[in-house]
Amino acid sequence: MYNYHLCPQRDIFCVDQKSFFASVSCILNHWDPKTTLLAVVGDVDSPGSVVLAATPELKKLGIKTGSRLFEIPKRPDIKIVNPTMKTYLDYSKRITEIALRYIAPEDFHQYSIDEFFMDVTESYHLYASTPYELAEIIKMEIYRETQIECTVGLGDNMLLSKLSLDIEAKKMPKGIAEWRYHDVPKKMWRISPLSKFWGINKRSEKKLNQRGIFTIGDLAHYPVEYLKRDFGVIGIDWHLHANGIDFSKIRDRHYVHNPSIGKSQILMRDYRFEEIYVVILEHVDEVVHRLRMMNKLARTVQFAIGTKDGHTYRKQFTIDGGTHNENTVMEGIWTRLVEIANPDELYRTISVGLTNFIPDTMRQYALFDNYEQMEKEESLMRTIDHLKVKYGMLSVMRALSMTEASTLKLREGLIAGHKR
Repeated sequence: MYNYHLCPQRDIFCVDQKSFFASVSCILNHWDPKTTLLAVVGDVDSPGSVVLAATPELKKLGIKTGSRLFEIPKRPDIKIVNPTMKTYLDYSKRITEIALRYIAPEDFHQYSIDEFFMDVTESYHLYASTPYELAEIIKMEIYRETQIECTVGLGDNMLLSKLSLDIEAKKMPKGIAEWRYHDVPKKMWRISPLSKFWGINKRSEKKLNQRGIFTIGDLAHYPVEYLKRDFGVIGIDWHLHANGIDFSKIRDRHYVHNPSIGKSQILMRDYRFEEIYVVILEHVDEVVHRLRMMNKLARTVQFAIGTKDGHTYRKQFTIDGGTHNENTVMEGIWTRLVEIANPDELYRTISVGLTNFIPDTMRQYALFDNYEQMEKEESLMRTIDHLKVKYGMLSVMRALSMTEASTLKLREGLIAGHKR
């Protein structure tokens, strides 16, 4: 169906640090990551704290990312530690510096703190006879200098390198797997369920299943015109990806066409419905503050709250002229939450997001708006923004943030929501 000779054929690595957070925590305490039973949790003093990472040996006991502290067996040989985010970032930086010894910076893409892509097409021959051999060299060098084990997926494009990493490399004795276009029918088409495939979530999988598509091979052979009709551009992408085709290049600059600002949090205890008002308002204050610092207005507001039993209430709404006023955003969120959420349930997750931005110079006033009052509010908001930038986010707080339900002070000084 597709002529692979016309597709880009490069040598792309996708490198993943195995059990990165847990491994670094073990190394800091002089424990062996391969044999130690260790969990990294958000807060060792809170039974409801989430497990952020676990060593392979602990995972064998059923404890994985997302488990709760109270689910970990109380055994003397199981070690439980807080995260040290600054140290994790330092290790990630050291590993990045090792990778950049072998490629130009424009051929490197950091996918996450513990995973990155490298395009070695133009440089591998300087250090090895084959890309696979270079993968072995880089893997050994990272381990020698940091004691962190890596796995490497190698492919003709970013998609194949990522899939070879996730599907095969982590199971290989050497921790390296190589997928080329000719491997697609044998290695890729048998992937099932569809949600194991990069870019397809559970909801999309269900819709595809309804059309008789249960494996990536089914997707690859499904008429692309029907996928385009039912799913739009994403349907075409799925069809290309199911055939192993990905035209993205690491060197191409990425432009965000629909930027957004968001804030989410897993609460450290069960919250009653009326208590989450405080936390949502703190999230709104933060994202709207960031919006004003960008000199933007947001026309779309998205929010979600999740119960302790896993049910989620989510909604989005549009503000026609856009806004960067937290009171307007909060009023819109809470009015809708009261309508859709169950006030008798207990809640554990909260997220607030803003998108669909326009410059704040495009703000339009309605005929009956109190222009003078709005100017006073604008001046006050800008003053608060200035104080927060100069003296820190806690320099100006609402009185509600002094109540028990508040999480603002707990989050101050954290990196990525976790302790330094």
